[in-house]
Amino acid sequence: MARLDHQLDWLTKQATDGEDHGYEAFVAGVDGIVMGRGSYENVLSFGEWPYQKPVIVMSQTLSQDDLPAELRDRVRLGCLSPADLMKSVHLEGWARAYIDGGKLVQSFINEGLIEDLVVTTVPILIGSGRRLFGDLGGDIDLELLASRSFKSGLVQSRYRIVGDSSTLATDRRL
Repeated sequence: MARLDHQLDWLTKQATDGEDHGYEAFVAGVDGIVMGRGSYENVLSFGEWPYQKPVIVMSQTLSQDDLPAELRDRVRLGCLSPADLMKSVHLEGWARAYIDGGKLVQSFINEGLIEDLVVTTVPILIGSGRRLFGDLGGDIDLELLASRSFKSGLVQSRYRIVGDSSTLATDRRL
């Protein structure tokens, strides 16, 4: 999902011809975004902040002073466990969250907090890099809910986590 140095430069090689690949509809269906520090730092490198929804950056090392002044009203820091964070945002009225970042997604999956996954395959094989889900501690069965392809060559698949896995908690909902 990223080069060994966390870079996503290979994504910009893919011509999208203005397609949003369902992104706007997807983001409209979530109440906020929870991302890891690495994802946050990559997004900062894009220049303009792309999110209109509230963002929580999970980090044990960043402080409020590390946030750019123009983002302090839209981005906050968190260092709770995934389960405690989800309880907290649920009390704020969140029903669905977009979880972004390889290790962060892995920790949410391991705690049984991911109900469905949207995986977009980009038609490029990078020479080496970081795996999308890393070590999960066990197999996790997925049920394909939908799949679609785009002119750009991207293929997007939506899966539901099913079955009984010892790595998953029983309650997957917020």
